[in-house]
Amino acid sequence: MRQELLSLPKTLAEDVARNLVMVAKLLDDDPEQAYAYSRIALRLASRVPAVREAAGFAAYGTGKYAEALAEFRAARRMTGSAELWPVMADCERGMGRPERALAMAGEPEVQKLDKAGQVEMRLVAAGARRDMGQTDAAVVTLQSPELASHSVQPWTARLRYAYADALLAVGREDEAREWFAKALEADQGGTTDASDRLAELDGVEFLDAFDPEAEAEEQQPAAAEDSDAGTDLGASADSGSGSEPDSGSEPDSGSDSDSGSDSDSDTGMGADAGADADSGSEGSVAADSGAAAGSGAAAGSGVVAEPEADGDKSGPADEKADGETDGDKSGPAGNG
Repeated sequence: MRQELLSLPKTLAEDVARNLVMVAKLLDDDPEQAYAYSRIALRLASRVPAVREAAGFAAYGTGKYAEALAEFRAARRMTGSAELWPVMADCERGMGRPERALAMAGEPEVQKLDKAGQVEMRLVAAGARRDMGQTDAAVVTLQSPELASHSVQPWTARLRYAYADALLAVGREDEAREWFAKALEADQGGTTDASDRLAELDGVEFLDAFDPEAEAEEQQPAAAEDSDAGTDLGASADSGSGSEPDSGSEPDSGSDSDSGSDSDSDTGMGADAGADADSGSEGSVAADSGAAAGSGAAAGSGVVAEPEADGDKSGPADEKADGETDGDKSGPAGNG
């Protein structure tokens, strides 16, 4: 790429280089922003093969498969290289034309690819087979010396993963589990989700510890239990305070003593003593009732606990640069 940029004036080359760096930096994390930078670079230097290739990958990353295919074809014409052949075939899949992708897998250009390119082409062909409903043929397409090899290459994890997924699609679950495990062994960079697929096959479910919705669902029942507990304690305290006047009401015993005093009316002092006893009993009851009511109020005021409340790029859009376009512009289908 550096050699290609040397053909441009220095200031222009620097501007183009800066935009290409941003495309490479954002392509995985923010493809839309990467696409915006690629359009700037394309406007500045549409005759540079590296720019057309970068624009193709940026469009590919945002699902603009027809546009990506046009850019890849332009880059291939400029360089004469076949290394973009697999991704061009995958663009055909993205546009809903798996039969054309499958035809490209049998073209002579495939023989010009290095080992990584040939494996990539095999993955695309298997995907095209599955797009066409030929799941058994997809399994056979992926069976190759590269799959059987014990050596780990940059493409090994993806090849094993695709094979495991194809096996699962035809109902060979035990074999699929074995190959997902092999893919995980080779996946040093975490390029696949083989570990999640293995857990899924084993019936294991993972809960995201940082999921705010899951955290809220866990805390709501706890708050409800605290509220219920507070209500129960308050009810117990209220029932206890209400029962005390009954247990402490001794007017009847005083009345009994009063009647006993009346029976001693011969002395003349019995009636007075009974009256004194009566007034004393009433005072006692009033005192007891007040104390009981006071204790009930104190208990009721400090019991009910309130539940705790739980605490929530786009770059400039440039006009399309000069370049050939191909393929229909209908919405792309997803990659399989």
